[in-house]
Amino acid sequence: MSVEHDPTQLPPGLPEGLEQVILPRAHDIGGFEVRRALPARKRQMVGPFIFFDQMGPGEFLSGQGVDVRPHPHIGLSTVTYLFDGAIQHRDSLGSDQPIVPGDVNWMTAGRGITHSERTGAALRSTGSKLFGIQSWVALPRHAEDIMPDFAHHPGATLPVIEDQGVRLRLIAGEGWGSHAPVATQSDLFYADAVLAPGARLPLPDRHEERAAYVLEGEVEVAGDRFAPGRMLVFRAGDGLALRAGPQGARLLMLGGAVMDGPRFLFWNFVSSSRERIEQAKEDWKAGRFAKVPGDDKEFIPLPEERVRLRAGTQAAAAGSVTS
Repeated sequence: MSVEHDPTQLPPGLPEGLEQVILPRAHDIGGFEVRRALPARKRQMVGPFIFFDQMGPGEFLSGQGVDVRPHPHIGLSTVTYLFDGAIQHRDSLGSDQPIVPGDVNWMTAGRGITHSERTGAALRSTGSKLFGIQSWVALPRHAEDIMPDFAHHPGATLPVIEDQGVRLRLIAGEGWGSHAPVATQSDLFYADAVLAPGARLPLPDRHEERAAYVLEGEVEVAGDRFAPGRMLVFRAGDGLALRAGPQGARLLMLGGAVMDGPRFLFWNFVSSSRERIEQAKEDWKAGRFAKVPGDDKEFIPLPEERVRLRAGTQAAAAGSVTS
């Protein structure tokens, strides 16, 4: 018989195959709820995924919307994936691309990029909803200072796997016998899976670190059931499958190879080098990052340094959509 946990509590013990259950930190930004699962106090990354935020679901009234002013990144790729609403992405490469549900915006910062994220004029005039995930993928050391890049992949170009009550869209990387067209710098997988009641989804077994974020419904692992808003981190090498609860489930599956060492984080900067982050901070304060064409009248200032910079510790991520 399965055990259903109180959705506000973590289980006292973990079922076989589970290494950790992360309860995201929820906070409100002007009436819009955000839940941050990574980085967590006891875990910085799952594979190369170093930041994972659930945005919403939330609703904006007419005249309102997301307004994330231009801000910088280094040493990572940002990944935006929506379930509802739309965001207009602009960056210092000249990209000007809306993203809608099912599409993937994959921006690689490398040595440095500036971008903004806003609600478009049409949606702002009528009111809109927003629900999605924004994640960051840390770049391996050999690629931390590559040239910046931006790629947009419509949902229709992504592999979809349907089998025995499971519908899975592979957002990036390799898994379940498919490979997504999104170019990545490291070995990883990222997928959006919808499970019918009682359907089973096996974890990909070729990836060393694996996790599932329960977005909707409930999932069962070795007899224990987990409610939405949990990131389940699995032990390496165990052949496991997740089973959807009686109402079905929707999951974000993610992971990959263990990163080549921990990362320093400050604001929107990620690097294996403390000195590189200090340089990025000085470059942003001095205006040495490139501007965003068509959105160069505003910017987010460097935050006050109230958090010590050290590997494995989260600092404010004030420039993301979800901060």
